[in-house]
Amino acid sequence: MKHSIRTRFTLIFIGIMALILLAMYGVNKYFLEDYYMSNKVEVLKGAYITIDRLLLGIEKEGKSITDVVAEEFGKNIEDSKTVASFRELNDNSNINIVLIDPQGNEVIAASREGSFMADKLRYYLSTLKEETEEKDEEDPYVGSFPFLFHLKDKFEKIELSVKSIENKVLPQAPTFDPLANAEIIYQNDLYRIQRTFDRRSNTAYLESWGYFTDGGTEFLMSMPVSLIHDSVDITNKFLLMVGIIVLMVGSAIVYVTTGIITKPINKLARISECMTALDFETRYEGNAKDEIGILGHSMNTMSVRLEKTIAELKTANNKLLQDIDEKNKIDEMRRDFIANVSHELKTPIALIQGYAEGLTEGLAEEAESRDYYCNVIVDEAAKMNAMVKQLTSLNNLEFGNDKTEFDRFDVVELIKSLLESQNLVIKKKEAKVELVAPEHAYVWADEFKIEEVLTNYFTNALNHLDGERKIVITVREEAKTEGDSEEVLPDKRIIRVSVFNTGENIPEEDLEKIWDKFYKVDKARTRAYGGSGIGLSIVKAIIESHNQSCSVRNKKTGVEFDFTLDADK
Repeated sequence: MKHSIRTRFTLIFIGIMALILLAMYGVNKYFLEDYYMSNKVEVLKGAYITIDRLLLGIEKEGKSITDVVAEEFGKNIEDSKTVASFRELNDNSNINIVLIDPQGNEVIAASREGSFMADKLRYYLSTLKEETEEKDEEDPYVGSFPFLFHLKDKFEKIELSVKSIENKVLPQAPTFDPLANAEIIYQNDLYRIQRTFDRRSNTAYLESWGYFTDGGTEFLMSMPVSLIHDSVDITNKFLLMVGIIVLMVGSAIVYVTTGIITKPINKLARISECMTALDFETRYEGNAKDEIGILGHSMNTMSVRLEKTIAELKTANNKLLQDIDEKNKIDEMRRDFIANVSHELKTPIALIQGYAEGLTEGLAEEAESRDYYCNVIVDEAAKMNAMVKQLTSLNNLEFGNDKTEFDRFDVVELIKSLLESQNLVIKKKEAKVELVAPEHAYVWADEFKIEEVLTNYFTNALNHLDGERKIVITVREEAKTEGDSEEVLPDKRIIRVSVFNTGENIPEEDLEKIWDKFYKVDKARTRAYGGSGIGLSIVKAIIESHNQSCSVRNKKTGVEFDFTLDADK
């Protein structure tokens, strides 16, 4: 889905990762070089402090650095405290160290190019002397340069160092001038840290040179540094490649994991769609105890309550529709009822009266005749009693005194139950019954009244069997149509139940009349099985109380009755 939570989470992750990559690129490009140089400068400062403390300790013992190094030469590393410190600085921080003691002796503390570095140190010191003298000719001991050249012995030591290299030839600028392109990064009263570039090795260096606080030891510490611009470019390219891989893999992981997270949410969405369509059979089945699980169980509870409420609303709505229609028919129904009852009761009353008079006048003196007369009277009285009960039931239906209670049930199960109860009658009639129906067909109706409709249809089918003596009950789902236009309503569904029996057709002129009270197509046959002509009227009243329809039609080999029920979910 275009706007799914899963897609949005993935896009958010991609956006955050892209911002992180851009931020890292910018930090590398604009801040890494400064951080790198600052870190290296701090390393050189730390190395200065370390060596300075060693020299102060040696000075307290009345020795020189040259003597100490000579003493420790050839000893184990555990017994060479000073040399071990120099070596540790060289190994751990890649710092080359050269010292010149106050007597001008070179001490190659830790360096692969000790002599070259010693010459370079003397060159720096001689250049420093010249610069200082130029700055203040009147007072050579007080210059504006930050080194402490206001101390006389400093110049003496510089002169001594310079004298020691008088016979040596140093390359001169521009062929080679170590200070020609030196960039001063840090300096104080005793030493300077600068960045230089060595054309011989095509390497940049950080150099720290000057004096220690013991009063005369000169030093040069050199540390190679990377060309940070090239390093930043390489780092950024590597970061870009790694970032793209991480972005792709991370996006896939986020997409998969959010799919797992949103799966129950999608289930809840589908359940809500079913509830919107008034389908309350779907339930949330998750066992999670988090917010989604709580929401799912709440929706299950809401679904049950909604189903119950809708059932009540359908009952109330159906009652309202009945009330509107009944008010217009009530007077006419009363008149018809009285007329029909009067007509139907004439025959059984006349028979009862006639046979009773015959018994009174002694026309049936024999026991067999008296039993016959009495059986006729009892039979007719029973028919009258049954008719009165049917009339009472019909009257209640037509006048709204018998409420229709809607519930959702499986009409297929109801039919199967009916067939089981009629099993003995079916065998007695030698009928062949066939049920054509889906496994389940749920409807909204009054289950008790629909059972009465099915019983009436099935009893009529048994009483009018002929030919193959076959009964076929069919249940199928259809789309509901609107009124006389028969416009199909795709969102509305109905269940149609039909009962077909082989036998004689009903005359076409009688098809619409059979639903009327007391109407009989074949009066002789109807009386033979005790029919009163009210059963189909009750069927019609029940189906109309459900706002549905019932019908009858002739088939080639028999007659088919049907009715519809609401199947909306």
